Amino acid sequence: MIALQVHQLSKNYPLSESQWSRLRHVFAPRLGKEKSLWALRDVSFSVNKGEAFGVVGSNGSGKSTLLQLIAGILRPTYGSVEVNGRLSALLELGSGFSPEFTGRQNVFLNASILGLSQEETEARFETITGFAAIGDFIDQPIRTYSTGMVLRLAFAVVAHVDPEILIVDEALAVGDIAFRQRCMRRIHELRAGGTTILFVSHETGDVKALCERCVWLEKGGMRMLGTADEVIAEYLRFTVQREKARDAEDRPVVSAPPRDVVRTVIGTHRYGTGRAEVCGAELSTPDGAPLQAWRGGAQAVLRLTFRLRDALQSPIAGFLVRNAKGETIFGTNTARENYPMPQMSAGESQTVDFHWTLPELRAGRYFVSVAVSEGDLDSFEVCDYVEDAIELEAPELERPVRGYLRLRCASVTLQGPESGESGMRNPAASGR
Repeated sequence: MIALQVHQLSKNYPLSESQWSRLRHVFAPRLGKEKSLWALRDVSFSVNKGEAFGVVGSNGSGKSTLLQLIAGILRPTYGSVEVNGRLSALLELGSGFSPEFTGRQNVFLNASILGLSQEETEARFETITGFAAIGDFIDQPIRTYSTGMVLRLAFAVVAHVDPEILIVDEALAVGDIAFRQRCMRRIHELRAGGTTILFVSHETGDVKALCERCVWLEKGGMRMLGTADEVIAEYLRFTVQREKARDAEDRPVVSAPPRDVVRTVIGTHRYGTGRAEVCGAELSTPDGAPLQAWRGGAQAVLRLTFRLRDALQSPIAGFLVRNAKGETIFGTNTARENYPMPQMSAGESQTVDFHWTLPELRAGRYFVSVAVSEGDLDSFEVCDYVEDAIELEAPELERPVRGYLRLRCASVTLQGPESGESGMRNPAASGR
């Protein structure tokens, strides 16, 4: 069943300075020859009931315009939107809130707009305020709230009115990390419960972890529509190449890749400026035997080989481990481990070995992505990123892992009246 159908959706804004021209455009948008801007043009896609669908694109690409048209805040110049189900939207921060009303009053006001009765809102009020966690401010006017507090309350309302379709714009970016994680957990809960999600974010990792499909908007038009992995990979590749083009005047011309470079890495996607190229990546035991499965506690070596096409002042090599949902489990690089690499010249090759102990991971498939960059931890340029270069399966363990991974506890110390002196118990030593 289709929850959301968008057909040739378009929005045009006049650029004339004349108020009369702008007024005429409202009532007869096809009349006149005034200059205009197409904020969105000929966008078409459908979202199935219960599906999580992502929207990505750079600033000014039309993402917010698209969501406002779907939510009914804006009227399209032409095209249509068909919505099948109760829709809740978190678009602009605090939209729908009255600044003079208290948080409590705004909860009831917003919930009624979203279709809840007074009794239904009262039944959910404690859950909403508990999620927002703004304390006594719930009885203070919204105008006294910080930006983060407004976001907390706004998201808490839209996420607890049993929406059949939930639209979330980039407003979550202003929240602190703890609240963002709480919001993402709630979104995943709604997704698991059958809610249709339309999700917009610059955090491509969140989009990949949540969404099956994705649309990429560029300058108001559709650039690509497909699986989240495919679309985001192309979007990231395009973004890197665009930044490379902007900096081209300040950089030397990159020479063609050496012909004797053999690509032994076959990842799902790869992108970068091309100033360096990953030539190989393998995960093995310390004695060089390839690892066939991910077994927690085993010693492992990740060997990453790359060759430079252009000189690099501060090269960085690193890797990320992700699960099948695209969520990053952990990762590191030479800069983070405080092993700075020397300046390298064009044509030089380098091999970096990362020695580590495999953690115990929840059963499932895991992927290792590798990269070589230039810069430092605060500012760097991706030269070559190979996504999902290595794939391994983590088997089911006798004691299932809760969460993502198991952190081993070296000891447990008991300090209390019943224990007398402080006692220490080492689980590893006891074999339990």
